[in-house]
Amino acid sequence: MPAIVLERVSKRFKKVVLRTGYTTLKTSLVQMFTGRRQPVEYVQALRDVNLSVRRGETLGIIGRNGSGKSTLIRIIAGIYAPDTGRVAAEGRVSALIELGAGFHPEFTGRENIFINGIILGLSKREVSRRFDDIVEFAGLEPFIDSPVRTYSSGMYMRLGFSVAVHVDPTILLVDEVLAVGDEAFVRKCLAKMDEFKQQGKTIVLAGHDLQTVERWCDTAVLLHEGCVAAHGFPSDVIAAYRALMATEEACAV
Repeated sequence: MPAIVLERVSKRFKKVVLRTGYTTLKTSLVQMFTGRRQPVEYVQALRDVNLSVRRGETLGIIGRNGSGKSTLIRIIAGIYAPDTGRVAAEGRVSALIELGAGFHPEFTGRENIFINGIILGLSKREVSRRFDDIVEFAGLEPFIDSPVRTYSSGMYMRLGFSVAVHVDPTILLVDEVLAVGDEAFVRKCLAKMDEFKQQGKTIVLAGHDLQTVERWCDTAVLLHEGCVAAHGFPSDVIAAYRALMATEEACAV
């Protein structure tokens, strides 16, 4: 049985255009009574994505900025609903998708640990039992009772990753954020992910670090303009990505 299945998943977003001029009251009234409106434009983030991830598999998602990587991660996590298609993820899903996601800036690190743990499906008693391990792994003992708005980006990442891996997820989703951590903590995170691999958990890792994808992932997916352009062994997918980038650079000259 696969851990994650996506069938013909598509997603688009409204394109927000900032007005360069100004609108007068008269213009607004004319538009209101004549029914003339600025046409709505959309950006297609994903197009007919079909993907299956086996239980215990580590999948890397690569592609240039705007290719749909983060949208795909958020759809698997259940943060976005697809416009069309079907998504299924078996088990408890824990996602580290952006710095501070799910944290309330005015609450302390302690309070945010409890809030996020409960949101991810733990009871208050279970969070209490794991609290010390979460704080120790993050290395934030002196700051755990400070508001998280006072945290640096690295501290955000430490706390977010620590909560994500200590809720005992079946599926772990990681989107780009390891790039902001210091080298020692990134090694610590990768060691934890290796532990998850040994336990047979499913990991989806999106980012631009091709070496990490090639070294850690069992399979990889290349997204290009919202479509799956390649899927297979990481070395083959990375080669396809580099060839695509070389072609686009040559055409731009």
